[in-house]
Amino acid sequence: MTLHDQMIEMGTRAVHASRELAKLSTKKKNAILEAMADEIALQKAAIQEANAIDLAAGREAGLSAALLDRLTLTDGRIAGMIKGLREVAALKDPVGKTLGTVRRPNGLQIKKVRVPIGVIAIIFESRPNVTADAASLCFKTANAVILRGGKEAMHSNAAVAKALREGGAKKGMPANAIQLVETTDRDAVRELAQMVGKIDLIMPRGGESLIRAVTEMAWVPVIKHYKGVCHTFVDAKADLDMALSICENAKCQRPGVCNAMETLLVHQDIAGTFLPRMIARYKELGVELRGDEAVQKFDAAVKPATEEDWYAEYLDMILAVRVVKNVQAAIDHINLYGSQHSDAIVTTDAKAAKQFLAQVDSATVYVNASTRFTDGGEFGMGAEIGISTDKLHARGPMGLEELTTYKYVIAGSGQVRT
Repeated sequence: MTLHDQMIEMGTRAVHASRELAKLSTKKKNAILEAMADEIALQKAAIQEANAIDLAAGREAGLSAALLDRLTLTDGRIAGMIKGLREVAALKDPVGKTLGTVRRPNGLQIKKVRVPIGVIAIIFESRPNVTADAASLCFKTANAVILRGGKEAMHSNAAVAKALREGGAKKGMPANAIQLVETTDRDAVRELAQMVGKIDLIMPRGGESLIRAVTEMAWVPVIKHYKGVCHTFVDAKADLDMALSICENAKCQRPGVCNAMETLLVHQDIAGTFLPRMIARYKELGVELRGDEAVQKFDAAVKPATEEDWYAEYLDMILAVRVVKNVQAAIDHINLYGSQHSDAIVTTDAKAAKQFLAQVDSATVYVNASTRFTDGGEFGMGAEIGISTDKLHARGPMGLEELTTYKYVIAGSGQVRT
């Protein structure tokens, strides 16, 4: 059987599973999720043995320490998977929720109701705990899921998926509700992305190159998160102590994630007061600064910023800094160079805040808070399946509701159109 035929068969099984999933009650789904959590706990040793194989291969292949860390399934991370499954079970089920009801003059009742998307394919890299996160969210929303992890985590992903399937089966989970592409052939991604009629949505989770590659080859809808070029703008009327705290947190608390600040913008009227303090703090913390001429005047250690720096997602202890004329200049910079992910203003001026919120075209916009809060868990969604920088159909952190669509349900009493 060719790879194409194998993938079509997998898609066909997923479509059938999605129709069986649509029949499950919330109570039944929750019991299955709890059984999945129990099985992860039961198979912990086997999962870690599989993970050890991947780690050994990764070391031999020369993976960086950061990638090996992302790949490792520690006791804590397995406990986190179990906890995540139970948390998803406890979340409110959006499927079947009525979004609105209209009664027409002719007596027709029209309801708008949340329903599953159908079959979702998720392409991801490195972190094998994504297998459990993605599968649980898709299952709770009655979507069949096809998972394709990176080759570096092949054994780990297979072990986690096996536990999820076996645990779910004990409580009556439909066969093929959770499938894992176990071939390392890259053409499998192309097959998934072009499986019109079998796959309803594909979501790539990983580096920008992966996401662009999937988007370019896809024939089915894609939800994207290219990168997080996040900004904080310190306004002329900012509380400077608050600004110091927010800017430190946004850059330094966890610099290698997509919601970390990559560019700091400072109003020219407070640059002379704020930047010397902020630069000193960043130097203590080991942040490399790249600034425009106005910023460089405050410290000789600030490197000249290039045009590329304003577009950069460093994911490291590096920060671009620019002094701007006013709120509008900050907004213009963000809309030109940003990635529509997460952007913040620090200010006590309600008018400036309102202008910033209205004009910055990003998925999440903040007043007087760190961009690090852009996260499904922090937004009260429980787990998240990703952060979308698209505008359709989901934007920002994606939880259960974002894994549904809707249908119109119309009830009549014999009406015919004239």
